[in-house]
Amino acid sequence: MKVIENKGGVDRRALDAAADALRAGDIIIYPTDTLYALGCDALNNRAIERLCRIKGLNPDKNFLSVVCSDLSQASEYAKIDNVAFRMLKHYLPGPFTFILPASTSLPKVFKGRKTVGIRIPDCEFARALAEELGHPIMTTSVPVVEDSSLDGAAVALALDSVADIVLAIDGGEGGNEGSTIIDCCDSRSPEILRQGSGLFEG
Repeated sequence: MKVIENKGGVDRRALDAAADALRAGDIIIYPTDTLYALGCDALNNRAIERLCRIKGLNPDKNFLSVVCSDLSQASEYAKIDNVAFRMLKHYLPGPFTFILPASTSLPKVFKGRKTVGIRIPDCEFARALAEELGHPIMTTSVPVVEDSSLDGAAVALALDSVADIVLAIDGGEGGNEGSTIIDCCDSRSPEILRQGSGLFEG
């Protein structure tokens, strides 16, 4: 597995390598504002299926999340009403995943699901990668390793035997807690499904 450092801001070499890997249908390890994540092109069905196999996810049962560059990109793939928009604008970028009604723009692996998790991390590299790709990144936190706050190189070493992961972006030490997950399908009655590193006040 190739490891490229991106220890501050957005290194163009790292960004180009990550975007090229996603476009090729590969799976990468990359930093977010919480845990390191596994990511693939959210519009590539075969890549999503491989990622789900690696993480042990069932697309029919587990909710799927995507990282977006901003709210404009998110609005192309999720149905965001005015109440939800104000909420997302207040909390994002940040360590939250908002569950929203899915739009028809997502690929067929999402078709059996009515919802999608939207992430806009407070991590410049993650947002820049979604912008460079031109659409969202299907994302899931890395499988648990001995120390979830390890840097990207250490995470890559721990997961090197996992098939299909070809690239890791080392953005320094990661967090040790996932995002806070908020169900906003009824935007007037949001519900915390998982308390993570983000403080949600409703």
